[in-house]
Amino acid sequence: MDSFAFIIHPVDPKRDVSRKFPFLGRVLNEQQIDFFSTFFPPVYISEIEGITSQATGKTIKGWFIACPYTPRRMMQLPERTVYRKIVQTGRMAEKLGANILGLGAFTSVIGDAGVTIANQLNVPVTTGDSYTVAMAVQAIREAAQVMGINMKEATVAVVGATGTIGRVCAELLSGEAARILLVARDEKKLEVLREKLASKQGSGEIVISTKMDVLKDAQLILTVTSAIHDVIRPEYLQPGSVVCDVARPRDVSAMVAKARDDILVIDGGMVDVPGNVNFHFNFGFPEGKAYACMAETIALALEGRFEDYTVGKDITMERVQEITVIAERHGFKMSGFRSFEREVTEKQIEAVLHNARKSKQRAYAVPHSK
Repeated sequence: MDSFAFIIHPVDPKRDVSRKFPFLGRVLNEQQIDFFSTFFPPVYISEIEGITSQATGKTIKGWFIACPYTPRRMMQLPERTVYRKIVQTGRMAEKLGANILGLGAFTSVIGDAGVTIANQLNVPVTTGDSYTVAMAVQAIREAAQVMGINMKEATVAVVGATGTIGRVCAELLSGEAARILLVARDEKKLEVLREKLASKQGSGEIVISTKMDVLKDAQLILTVTSAIHDVIRPEYLQPGSVVCDVARPRDVSAMVAKARDDILVIDGGMVDVPGNVNFHFNFGFPEGKAYACMAETIALALEGRFEDYTVGKDITMERVQEITVIAERHGFKMSGFRSFEREVTEKQIEAVLHNARKSKQRAYAVPHSK
């Protein structure tokens, strides 16, 4: 039977450690988890069963394995040390007999985005970023529809636009929106990206910025930075706007969503997995649903494409389109909206729309002169 493995790691240290080791999650604080993660070996998490292709009836199995480092630790430690631990985790996948390995969360963005890791392992590797791009853009499109935002007339912002995922998302969205805001820290990289997008036929107005306050002009925001802290603040957002947060750790804090009940914050990239899947581990999603990066790894295993698929920082549009076709054929599809690991209901969307109308009325109200 063909198989896969997928590397996870503690993104929210106390919460995620508690899911596998309740006692440690309870007694250790975040700083202690950060410190002790340096010395932990890779951890076997669970076997995944029941995945079945809708197209071929093929079934596969998989495994979750964990690299113990937290995002903060990965940023603090020397790159070669982080590579060594991820490769060590990958060796566990090889021993389990996996035919392909997926890199989750920060393990997919550290350093050269999987190239060094792939070169040191015998099992082929993918970051899952191609399908993450596809699902993030689809989520923005569908969210725009339910919020009554016309993409052809809208301003769409991509935060982290010069990154691996952000760059391709910007490329896909630039032909659909009236105006696109590209936000990142490096102005030179932004200039290069603007020139590339402007050369495409049918691209709308393109604005670049290194400052986050330009987000107040956007109705739709797709954020995908590799920051270890939230970067989106409530004062940046206009009423009735949508923020699709693809980053892990999140770019939008729960406090932002609480402070602004007139915006819709959604998680990017939740996908229905075909078959009666049992992950045997709670990673925060309902049964049968996975992150898009996980779904790419699984879809490739169902397809029998055992190769280094999405590695490095240059994702092509062709690869995004190809994995989308592969995933659809086997029965993967974008799931409903979720926000901070909870389902977004129609009632909640109606409440956001109602609150947005009230916020706009207050903003436009001009006091009568006496």
